[in-house]
Amino acid sequence: MTDYYYSKNPEVEHAEKNWTFELRGFNFKFTTDNGVFSKNTVDYGSRALLDAVDLSETPAGPILDMGCGYGPIGMTLAKLAPERQIDMVDVNERALGLAQKNCDLNQIQNVAIFESAEYQNVTAQYAAILTNPPIRAGKTVVQNILKGAYDHLLPDGELDVVIQKKQGAPSAKQLMADTFGNVQIIHKDKGYYILQSIKLK
Repeated sequence: MTDYYYSKNPEVEHAEKNWTFELRGFNFKFTTDNGVFSKNTVDYGSRALLDAVDLSETPAGPILDMGCGYGPIGMTLAKLAPERQIDMVDVNERALGLAQKNCDLNQIQNVAIFESAEYQNVTAQYAAILTNPPIRAGKTVVQNILKGAYDHLLPDGELDVVIQKKQGAPSAKQLMADTFGNVQIIHKDKGYYILQSIKLK
């Protein structure tokens, strides 16, 4: 069975749910389904990441939500920065369909949603890449997302990552330091670390 949220086509019965949730002062309507990550509520890690990120110092340019799921991070970014293009990618086609549906439901238009396994179909460079990486997909996938971000960031662009301490935050922090030459913990919340690296000029 490929019923995991990080599968291309989760083989589970559809059971759509509709609910609302507030993120960064915006009230969103969400439709979710079986076979996607955190289908019953916006997970705590994504909320912690969104609460910690300040785009006021981020250079001009588009933003990438890597592993967007049904859309909460990318949708919130699109509301926070309506002047920016927000790209949202995931490997899970069911999640991508829901992300598009949720953007339509919330009248969010400054987004592009497309399928990509890691950065396979990503061709642009971004002012920021945000990710709540798919821990259950395995260490290699997570490492590829963190390392691969470097080549897809503009000068002074930032990588913002949320990861639990018990699920590998210390090793992720070291990998980001090795890749970018810098890393900082910009926030800690209930065992979740928000890590940030900058692509220096």
